[in-house]
Amino acid sequence: MTEFTVPKVFAPLWKEKARYRGTFGGRGSGKSHNFATMMVIRASKQKGFRAICVREVQRSLKESALRLIADTIERLRLGSEFDVQSTQIKTPGNGLITFSGMQDHTAESIKSLENINVAWAEESSNLSSRSLELLRPTIRAPGSEIWFSWNPRNASDAVDQFLRGEVVPENAVVVKANYNDNQFFPSELEEERLFDEKHNVERYAHIWLGEYEPRIIGAIFDRTTIHTNRRSDPPKMTRIVVAIDPAISEGGDEHGIIVCGIGEDQRGYVLDDVSRHGSPKQWAEQAIAVYDHWEADAIVIEVNQGGDMVKHTLESVRPGCRILEVRATRGKHVRAEPISALYQLDRISHCGTFTKLENQLCQMTAAGYQGDDNSPDRVDALVWGFTELFPKMNRQKPRVDHRDQTVGSWMA
Repeated sequence: MTEFTVPKVFAPLWKEKARYRGTFGGRGSGKSHNFATMMVIRASKQKGFRAICVREVQRSLKESALRLIADTIERLRLGSEFDVQSTQIKTPGNGLITFSGMQDHTAESIKSLENINVAWAEESSNLSSRSLELLRPTIRAPGSEIWFSWNPRNASDAVDQFLRGEVVPENAVVVKANYNDNQFFPSELEEERLFDEKHNVERYAHIWLGEYEPRIIGAIFDRTTIHTNRRSDPPKMTRIVVAIDPAISEGGDEHGIIVCGIGEDQRGYVLDDVSRHGSPKQWAEQAIAVYDHWEADAIVIEVNQGGDMVKHTLESVRPGCRILEVRATRGKHVRAEPISALYQLDRISHCGTFTKLENQLCQMTAAGYQGDDNSPDRVDALVWGFTELFPKMNRQKPRVDHRDQTVGSWMA
């Protein structure tokens, strides 16, 4: 095995006995690399070691720590002792490291984790109270531990309340680590950090110093509500639309392309965000692809800037697809307020995590959009989609259906 150096900031996590081990802080601190190294070393020394790496929502194994742990095994030259497979890693002595999303589990299914030695909760700021309550009593093998790594968002997040709140477990070791604690901090990241320090002042402390997310004054959406209602999978859907907010020019803003729907429970669901830059043909092909994938009922397009060209672009890719053409007559924030009310009423859930969309949502205020990017194209598309799905939330005004030429309701 190759020798390795434990950064001083993480030393307590290696030396002290604890049921809970946590490390929080900003980007480039080495939090995940530290836990990956701890896990590989434990597995190499403890025959039959069993571990699980969990996230709140894991849509694919590409989002898991599997690749990081596999790279760590190679870095430590322990490849001959482990069997890295496509979905799991076999450890010495018939042990196993697996990867899972907490929202895939129920109170019954999670019992399968009872013999786990270590559970590592990645990106723990996304962990819900429900998931934390399921995980803690389930990991019960003698000497078992639960690890948490996260960049803090809000003091109200479950992991912060548990490990940094007024009453914390006595058998917990928690350290804060930032880029300046990482002796291996790469020069490429230093360039990014210096850029943000100068040009992204408002979010610099959160991104690089592990401070809580800045809250935009007057924001009409908030992360706590989005996170509380987040789901792993949607129920059976009764209606699905692909909503598009096309950019004016190819090289400027993104084309907002959001898939949303109504479930049998009459709640709204954000199903996908495939927003992108590119030519009209490229965004149209992207929109048609998700239209087919989700078997959507219609495509909703905003035509203030592009007029008939938007419809014609879509029809050149898929003749005869159902297109609902809408036109904005009010400001972005005014159109968004009825949809924000649905969020506050717990009527909308995100099926997965859509970071860029959620960042834009939380920068929408009663006075307008406060983000650094030119336009909240993802939010605009989402608003068009849910306004179509919840027409009674808005004032009535015609919109045009270009498949059957019927006229329905649309907001002012």
